[in-house]
Amino acid sequence: MSKNNTGSTLESNQAAGTRLELLLFQLEHKQLFGINVFKVKEVIPYQPLTRPAGAHPLVKGMATLRGITMPIIDLSQAVGGPEMAEPEKGYIIITEYNRSVHGFLIRRVDRIVNTQWDQVQQLPPRLGKNVYVTAVTLIQNELVEILDVEKVLDQVVHVSTDVSQDLSQRIHAENHRVLVVDDSAVARHQIQRALEQLGIECTLLTDGKHAIDLIHQMQQEGVDVAEHFSMVVSDIEMPEMDGYQLTTEIRKDPRLEALYILLHSSISGEFNVDMVKRTGANKFIQKYSPDDLAEAVLERLKEVPAIGA
Repeated sequence: MSKNNTGSTLESNQAAGTRLELLLFQLEHKQLFGINVFKVKEVIPYQPLTRPAGAHPLVKGMATLRGITMPIIDLSQAVGGPEMAEPEKGYIIITEYNRSVHGFLIRRVDRIVNTQWDQVQQLPPRLGKNVYVTAVTLIQNELVEILDVEKVLDQVVHVSTDVSQDLSQRIHAENHRVLVVDDSAVARHQIQRALEQLGIECTLLTDGKHAIDLIHQMQQEGVDVAEHFSMVVSDIEMPEMDGYQLTTEIRKDPRLEALYILLHSSISGEFNVDMVKRTGANKFIQKYSPDDLAEAVLERLKEVPAIGA
């Protein structure tokens, strides 16, 4: 993220995995929203846009910035609010998610704040499927809503979940179970869809705390977790307990020494590679490519016997 009046840079965020640095902003109302600074490349004033014929209604136009052409999405409208009035008075957050660059039109940048993932609470499922907020946290007694950007983008850019025919026909991985941990319902569906094409049975959980609770429950019931699950596929950014913390907790237990952990995140970079080594995870891949995910999973499954084998 380039230096600007928000007062921070992406490169400076070299803390441990539990730290969360949020860029706070507003849309058309006073409610504060947050987005992880790791996913923000730059914040700029509104730029003139060119709207191609047939563009998605949420796309206000296309812009070419720093040599990259990207769609600019009205974030207020995308999360079910009103269309942004007088967009020329707003700002554009340029983000990198899942190997692509997008711009989000917002009203106002507030500030950058530091918190911890264990201070972030997931929303209860009873709020329904049409909620574009994945979690909330309190910053100086103000409620901050953390957006499920993957769900927002899924409205505009429908990511393919199909594993290539070559991979799906070449390898069959029936009788394997994988524990999938991700706070985004869209991401969980993408992972599940890719792995089920290979015959893999998935157990889906929403954060690291739920995963650890399940593991402890299974252990109390006498289940060998490292045998029951061929591997864990976990997101990194999650409320209450992130993927780094989950990995650390698993590695503390000698009974789980053989449990393979693949960290799977929309955040790229050397920082994740370093944290994989430091926390004891086995591998990291960037979201989201169904073939990359399938190949990484199948690479692991070649090393372990199937259930009942």
